[in-house]
Amino acid sequence: MQGLSFEQAPPISVPFRFFLTGPLFGIAAGLLLLWQGPDIFTSRWTSAALALTHLIAVGFMLQAMCGALLQIVPVAVGANIWRPGTVTLFTHIGLTAGTVVLIAAFLTESAALFRLAAPLMGLSLGAFAAVVLYALIRTPARGATLLVLRLAVIGLFVTLILGTTLASAFGWQIVMPLMEITHVHAAWGLGGWSMLLVMAVAYLVVPMFQLTPPYPRSRAWGVPIAGFVLLAVWSLLWLAGEGGQWARAAFAVAAAVVFGAFAATTLQLQGKRRRKAAEPTLLFWRTAMIALLAAAALIIAGQWIPAVDRYSGTPFLIGMLVLLGVFMSVISGMLYKIVPFLNWLHLQNRGRPGLAVPNMKQMIPESRMYLQLKLHLASLGLLLAAVALPVLVYPAALAFIASCAWLEWNLVAATRLYRRVSERVAQTQA
Repeated sequence: MQGLSFEQAPPISVPFRFFLTGPLFGIAAGLLLLWQGPDIFTSRWTSAALALTHLIAVGFMLQAMCGALLQIVPVAVGANIWRPGTVTLFTHIGLTAGTVVLIAAFLTESAALFRLAAPLMGLSLGAFAAVVLYALIRTPARGATLLVLRLAVIGLFVTLILGTTLASAFGWQIVMPLMEITHVHAAWGLGGWSMLLVMAVAYLVVPMFQLTPPYPRSRAWGVPIAGFVLLAVWSLLWLAGEGGQWARAAFAVAAAVVFGAFAATTLQLQGKRRRKAAEPTLLFWRTAMIALLAAAALIIAGQWIPAVDRYSGTPFLIGMLVLLGVFMSVISGMLYKIVPFLNWLHLQNRGRPGLAVPNMKQMIPESRMYLQLKLHLASLGLLLAAVALPVLVYPAALAFIASCAWLEWNLVAATRLYRRVSERVAQTQA
């Protein structure tokens, strides 16, 4: 933990507001999946499929990632965020309301709702990204983590611009190349924003909490830069309609190899950890890295093997591996380390010598983490199998709902424990 500025950590309510909201959207995604059943596999372009994707990517993932970013930026790179409480309130309200409106717009195909969702999401996330990027630019810190955080927030800007463009096109019936913009929007949302933020978080939490060696300097710098550049070139080829299918395929394969290299490096470091006993958060991260390798392999195969490219289930397999396998696994593992640690840190800072503060393992017992891990793995496995056997979507949806609900309960229980101990601390100081 050397070099981390815990004294600059924001109030605990800043990240927790986002952390506690994300799993609720996950539950909503599971209910939508249960309602749609096998019809969800009709096409990835149906209203229900798009709503499901955004419930996970925007409702679950983005909530957790915004909260993590507000915590990491001041602590890891010493970048002071302007009025974190105000930024949190504005972003959280806009993001939550915007997500609800956006999902309703997809499900009802209402132009009026798309017209409302575009400014809600654009203003709240645009202001958030601008404040965070300004803080990252002004900090005198140096290092790979800072570089990747800057690239990730730039990726968020690109994702947001493309997303609001699409919502505006749906809302105001603007003629534009929607298919091309959608492909690039998805690539930046998952690769240019989410994947880069996962890298930045990994550079901190994998060595710190999993007791591994640090990421090799050459790969810590080279992998995110290469991924960002490849994604940018691929996007320009798509939007401009230049270079032909083979050029776009080559850049897609190169990007998949780069992101796969990050997964392979992480698994290699985890194999060298000082603590050999496995624990839930390590297994969540390991699941994520294996899923990332599998998704990269499918992307590469889809570019060069016609049978894989023609198979209608390939996009669903890649989507579930990336959304559930990679990002939901990483976020669950991250929350199970960050939430107990923040509880412990803030209670230690407020307490007096001799006052007993629960340790991190008491904040969320490992037995409860293991249960959610099993539910998460069951939902992922069943959903992947449901691509070939669609009837499995029903037990998959039930497992997914249970996983998100249990994650929410674990976070709520940890928050309630923090409040109880805080009240005890306040009574001793009265």
